[in-house]
Amino acid sequence: MDSPSSIGESSTARIITRSSMIDSIKGCALSGLVGIRVDKEELRRRLIMPDYLRLAMVDAIKSKDVDAGEQHFKLRGPGEILPPEAPMVVFINPRSGGRNGQVLKERLQELMSEEQVFDLSQVKPNEFVLYGLGCLEKLATSGDHCAKETREKIRVVVAGGDGTVGWVLGCLGELNRMGREPVPPVAIVPLGTGNDLSRSFGWGGSFPFVWKSAIKRTLLRASVGPVCRLDSWHLTVQMPSGELVDPPHSLKRTGEFSLDQGLEIAGELADKGSCYEGVFYNYFSVGMDAQVAYGFHHLRNEKPHLAQGPVTNKIIYSGYSCTQGWFFTPCISDPSLRGLNNILRMYIKRVHCSEWEKIPVPTSVRSIVALNLHNYGSGRNPWGNLKPEYLEKKGFVEAHADDGLLEIFGLKHGWHASFVMVELITAKHIAQAAAIRFEIRGGEWKDVYLQMDGEPWKQPMRNEYSTFVEIKRVPFQSLMVKGE
Repeated sequence: MDSPSSIGESSTARIITRSSMIDSIKGCALSGLVGIRVDKEELRRRLIMPDYLRLAMVDAIKSKDVDAGEQHFKLRGPGEILPPEAPMVVFINPRSGGRNGQVLKERLQELMSEEQVFDLSQVKPNEFVLYGLGCLEKLATSGDHCAKETREKIRVVVAGGDGTVGWVLGCLGELNRMGREPVPPVAIVPLGTGNDLSRSFGWGGSFPFVWKSAIKRTLLRASVGPVCRLDSWHLTVQMPSGELVDPPHSLKRTGEFSLDQGLEIAGELADKGSCYEGVFYNYFSVGMDAQVAYGFHHLRNEKPHLAQGPVTNKIIYSGYSCTQGWFFTPCISDPSLRGLNNILRMYIKRVHCSEWEKIPVPTSVRSIVALNLHNYGSGRNPWGNLKPEYLEKKGFVEAHADDGLLEIFGLKHGWHASFVMVELITAKHIAQAAAIRFEIRGGEWKDVYLQMDGEPWKQPMRNEYSTFVEIKRVPFQSLMVKGE
C-alpha cells in the first residue's frame, strides 16, 4: 500500500549526488535497481562506519555502559575522520527464513562489518537503543563530528518477519519518548511467513532465491529510499489477578491500568488484576484465526525441522487450520460456542470524537480483526478496495497506514475466511475506529485466543470477572524506508 507523504527527500537527494555509485544509476527508480550490478567494495565504503565508532558501540552494548567505548575514541588518531555516506546497522532473526538466518548473517557481515550486524538472539534492539546509540550520542556531545553525523544519518535494516520488525520498531520508538531524536527509519529484508509489513512498504513478500546479489541491492535501496510514516497502536490487557503463560515478547507486564469508568461493564471488576502492554503495527485479532496461529506456532517450535521456509510454513499452516473447528463451525450444535458475541462486547471511538460508542458484534462472526495496513495474511486485502459510494454510505474513509484509523472486520468461519483470502469476497465490514475497547467474559469458553502482528497467545477467562483490551494510537508515527 502506498503511504502518503514521504519525508527527508532533500537529504536523500544529497546522499545520491555524493556517491559515484549512485551517480551511475541517477534517474532510475528504486525498482529499477533490480537490474543494476552493485559494486561490493563501493557499497562497503558507503555503509561501513569508522573502526573506532563500531568498536565503541559494541563495547557499550556488551558492557551495558555508554562510557565503555571511550577508549576507542582516545585511540582514533589525529585529524578529522569523515562519516560514511549512509551508516547502517542490521538486525537479523536467525530463526526466520527457514532457519537460514546464520548464512545470511555471514553474508551481511561480509558486505558491511561484523560489528554492524546484530543477531537478535544475542543483542536485543532495546540494548542497541540504550547503549549503542547512547554511545554515539555521548561521543557527539564531546565534540566528535563524525559520531554526531553518523548518529543523525543512521538507518536500520531488519531481516525477519513482521513480529521481528515490530519488535525493533517498538524499541526505536522509545527514542521519541526519551526526547532522543532523530529516530532511525527502518527497511526490511522479508524472512517471515506472511511479511505483510514488508509488502506494504515495497520490500516484497519473500526474499529472492538469488539472495547473494539481491542483498546488495537491498542494502543500496535501504540507504537511498524515501522515508514515510506508519501508525503505531498501543494495546493494553487488564485481566483478573494472574499471569499470562508464555506471552509474546511484544507484550510486557506493567503496573496498574485505570479503566474509563464512564462505560458500563457486563461482568465484575476484580479487586486485584494484572496488566500487560504492547505495541502493534499491522493488526490485532481475537477468535479462531488467533487460535489457529497459536497452534501453528507451538507446532513449529516443538518440531523446528518442519519450518524450512515461507512456502513450507504456509502449507503446514493451511493443513493445521483444517484440523481446527474453524472449518466446522456450521456443524456445531451449541450456539454458545459459535460466535464471539457470546463472550465479547466492543466499544469504539470514532476519529475526532471523545465518546465511546457500543458496536454490536455480528452473531455469525468467529474472528474479529483490527487492521492498520492493506496487507493481511500474506498480502491479502480483506477490507477490499471499496468504492466511493459505498464508503459514503457506511460512513467510512479510504484506508491508509498513517490515517489514525483501524479497519475492523469479521470472519465467520474457515470457509468464509478462505473466500476472503482469495479475494472472491470481502470480509464483513464492522467499523473504522481511532480507539477500541473489548470486554471479554467467560461464558461456556475457558480461554480466548488473541494475536498481534502474528504473535498469538492464549488468554484465560473467568465467568464472574471481565478481561479488558484497549487499543489506542501512539502519538509518534514510526518511520519506514520505502523499497519501491
